[in-house]
Amino acid sequence: MIQNILVVGSGSAGLIAALSFRRKLPGVTVRVVRSPDIGIIGVGEGSTPNFPAHLFDYIGIPRRTFYQEADPTWKLGIRFEWGPRGHFNFSFSPQLDAQWGDLPLPNGFYCDGNFENAGFASALMDQGKVFQRQPNGAPDVQPWHSFHIENEKFVAMLEKFALQSGVEILDGRVDGCERGDSGLRAIVLEDGRRLEADFFVDCSGFRSELLGKALAEPFLSFDKTLFCNRAVVGGWDRGEEPILPYTTAEQMDTGWCWRIEHEHRVNRGYVYCSDMISDDEAAAEFKRRNPKVGDTRIVNFRSGCYRRMWVDNVVAIGNSAGFVEPLEATALMIVCAHVRTLIEFLRHNQLQPTPTMRDLYNQITHETWLDIRDFLGLHYKPNTSLDTPFWRRCREETDLSNIEELLDFYQENGPTGFCRYKQKSTTNEFGLEGYLVMLVGQKVPYRMRRNPEQAEKERWDRHCAGNLAQAKQGMTVKEALEVVRHPGWQWHGDRNLATGGG
Repeated sequence: MIQNILVVGSGSAGLIAALSFRRKLPGVTVRVVRSPDIGIIGVGEGSTPNFPAHLFDYIGIPRRTFYQEADPTWKLGIRFEWGPRGHFNFSFSPQLDAQWGDLPLPNGFYCDGNFENAGFASALMDQGKVFQRQPNGAPDVQPWHSFHIENEKFVAMLEKFALQSGVEILDGRVDGCERGDSGLRAIVLEDGRRLEADFFVDCSGFRSELLGKALAEPFLSFDKTLFCNRAVVGGWDRGEEPILPYTTAEQMDTGWCWRIEHEHRVNRGYVYCSDMISDDEAAAEFKRRNPKVGDTRIVNFRSGCYRRMWVDNVVAIGNSAGFVEPLEATALMIVCAHVRTLIEFLRHNQLQPTPTMRDLYNQITHETWLDIRDFLGLHYKPNTSLDTPFWRRCREETDLSNIEELLDFYQENGPTGFCRYKQKSTTNEFGLEGYLVMLVGQKVPYRMRRNPEQAEKERWDRHCAGNLAQAKQGMTVKEALEVVRHPGWQWHGDRNLATGGG
């Protein structure tokens, strides 16, 4: 029976995991090893809607404190400056996997032209607004949003709440591991301390100290689908620029560039394929396109995952289990999803996990990584707008064989909801909406086309015009931040992490 959990790594993955264990497995002792070797990447980070749900509702961190200490800004989705349209929006609120009651076809069939106003959240994004303004002047904060966060501030806040909730944080450099009959028995720190536990959670980032190094679990590369493996990172202090309510993903000659919006800083990063461009060339292109960028640094990564995430009494969570390029802000999404799945399994087995439950966990988590790999690959292969060596390679070589059946069905039938029955996995957070946005957004052709009648087209245009008119009356990020920071503002559903909550 698991009575003692040891988490290796005190970044966002380790602290989210530790807090989740402490909240949902109250009888278990939870300790975290904070090692100077396991640093924080320290770039601006985007997230998806499962992140606030996990933070506020599952763990119980008060919203007011999160806004005060983590200094987040809101994210309604991603604006893709990408493909033959020039740009399109992927919002967290459905716009294409939806249908108006007075129209005979789903929305995607009416989007040959630009579709920024097909959904309300997308219309807000296009107007630079974040929420609808209520009659009392307050923002109407809907669940279809997430955040941009500065990683160091966020980790500092998590650490504070972990200590308040009874998590023990130990400083030390991991020097080795002791094996037992059923996995690890202890980790050994550089100063000689032995830390025993029943269950070990590897949140050591790219180092993968336990799963990758100690247990030597095989790593599965995604390099047949995702060619980028490096990023040059920089940014600048925000001047009078408006705070945009979305992440921007802009295609570049040999990859793409993110833009993440913080209140006082703009974070940029060029993700590229080092086989096709040198670091110096990438930095030069990055600075040419972003003249405000100051100092830059290089971040190396590899896209892929370990064959199994749970081996014996070790589970890897976050970057120690796998990583894909940050095109859809999947890192925190996967941490939250996999932590919840793990806790559900442990609770179901009364903290005595069986081999078959462990196998099922590995099956589910592995499918998640493969599904995300395929979804990200779909961002590349259909993009016909740039004719550089990198983009030609993407069109010719990107392996999408795992979703070939879905793509064939789409190319024959178009953006219909029936495409969902051709998805191999539904374990990621993007769902069919994500696939439809990338297919329609990049103008992937399909055969079952029809020209809407004039009355039908007018009804579609009226719906889009209604979304646009409503969005124009919305609040900017700056206006909404001023409201929620007012001493009189109350968040519904907040609870005190230190004193209770289920």
